[in-house]
Amino acid sequence: MNVESYRRRSATGYVPHGPAPGDILCEPNPKLPPIGAHPAAPVLVSRERGYHAASLADLGAAMELATASIYKAFSDKRAVFLAAFDRYTTRRTAHMRQVLEAEACGRGKLRAMLACYAEASLGDEGKRGCLVVAGATELSTYEPEMAGLVAAALGRVETQVRDLIQLGQTDRSIPSHVDAESAARALLCFLQGLRLVGKVGRSRAEMMAVVDQAMRVLA
Repeated sequence: MNVESYRRRSATGYVPHGPAPGDILCEPNPKLPPIGAHPAAPVLVSRERGYHAASLADLGAAMELATASIYKAFSDKRAVFLAAFDRYTTRRTAHMRQVLEAEACGRGKLRAMLACYAEASLGDEGKRGCLVVAGATELSTYEPEMAGLVAAALGRVETQVRDLIQLGQTDRSIPSHVDAESAARALLCFLQGLRLVGKVGRSRAEMMAVVDQAMRVLA
């Protein structure tokens, strides 16, 4: 689905296949400037094209803003990307919270988290990729602020995984001998790898089989 069709459908409240992890409704960071009439659009552009390939004209068209209007709200393209990154991570966090609340035990919550990442790595959604992964590969090596945001986002995921492992050990759904710290780091690498592999296209059966293998880390 291209940006234009996304704008038309999101304007009517309809997004194909339900909300994706980056699209759950949630209030954005009030300290950042608004990003136009279609605030999800620059997220989609950034995910599909990456920071370097997405021009200000592309972003302006997606947001239905003239270039001059963009410059009134943002200093440059990088600032638009940072606002899109904030929106993306905020909504992904909100979506994951909903996913985890549906499960009772630590092991169930962790498997649901892995399955959520696997689902997000399928089809068109998977090919758009993850904005955190894009930020890590495109900008974090020479953009200190972006590197800090990426590191913080990954740190939150690792902490969440570790906490779920420890919850599972408390409720006895995960063995006590599992090293929560190292297992959390291994699963963080697994989750980010899922999003990267999803850009080249994989079947649901393949992705879910990998989730089953990943859960063996907790055996």
